[in-house]
Amino acid sequence: MGTGILPKENKILVKGGHIPCVSLILPFEPKMSLKNELEYKLKLVLGRVESELLVSYTEDKALAVLRRLRLLVKSLDYTTYKKSIAIFASPVLEKIYYLDIPVEEKIIIDDSFEIRDLVFSKKEMHKYLLLVLSSKQCRTYLGNQNQFIRIVSNLPEHVAAFKNDIPQRVANFSDPSRRKEIMLDKFMRHIDEGLSILLKAYPLPVFVMGTTRTTGHFKKLTHNANRILGFIHGNFGESSEEELLQAMQPYIADWARVKETDLLRQLEQATDLHKLASGMQEVWKQASAKKGRLLVVEKNYMYPARQGKNKDSIHPMDDSPTNEFYIKDAVDDVIEKVLANGGDVEFVNEGVLAAYSRIALVLYY
Repeated sequence: MGTGILPKENKILVKGGHIPCVSLILPFEPKMSLKNELEYKLKLVLGRVESELLVSYTEDKALAVLRRLRLLVKSLDYTTYKKSIAIFASPVLEKIYYLDIPVEEKIIIDDSFEIRDLVFSKKEMHKYLLLVLSSKQCRTYLGNQNQFIRIVSNLPEHVAAFKNDIPQRVANFSDPSRRKEIMLDKFMRHIDEGLSILLKAYPLPVFVMGTTRTTGHFKKLTHNANRILGFIHGNFGESSEEELLQAMQPYIADWARVKETDLLRQLEQATDLHKLASGMQEVWKQASAKKGRLLVVEKNYMYPARQGKNKDSIHPMDDSPTNEFYIKDAVDDVIEKVLANGGDVEFVNEGVLAAYSRIALVLYY
């Protein structure tokens, strides 16, 4: 997080009054781009902002916020390893976020700030993991709508690696088919171990392709069942990447459904690992403790609240909004806390999180 801001000003972040409020949400990866290229892009953005401000506001109001913006841009940290930035500025306050999420460029000039604009500006990444299994080998891909990238791991990709790893009593067993089944099970366990490691680096939906026999063995042994969104049955051992992509199309065509299903699976997994907070009050507490890795919240969910005896607690608003501890929408504040501490935020349709009181937070620990 960037510039300092007085605690009471934090409440102004959502509503800035009838003055120019500028929100800049931009890709910003200094470790991947030359500094002078980034500075040139920022200069162009500021030029667009200046033109729009001078059309919509008086010169004195426009220049007041422009001065703040220019200072903020000059103060940017070019040593960051983050992927994007969000800059909020008005004549009376300023704030910078360095984010771990990819975003689409967005410039918003209005009479108020909306922290949810950060989430809505996220670049939609149609990515998933694909395991192509056969009784002899496994291929792993990082896929999207148009192409695959082969992922090479240190784990064996061929069942032959386990030929000499069979117990002596089984190796000497007279039934060859029984020996093949045991080797296949051992191979599938190693594939599943590799998938567990891979999901830590790529927490994405998973699809598995293979014959009914092979996928049956994998399904029986996997510890990642709650991350697998579909099994595609068929003999794909010799299929080209183009053929695999064509076979995947029916399963990823409705990406919104795929994404929503995967998010629910992640919440189930976090529940099993005792790493989930649900309901506004518990989510607020854990987000305040900087434990939030992934916030999932229903669209249009708002929660007027009042501050508890300490900053880690809130209560539903049951008295006048003029109360000095009034919080217009605690959901926006939680979004801010999670993003500011390196977490991610996803919205789902209304009713999807009924079992979680409309909001849930996956914890780092």
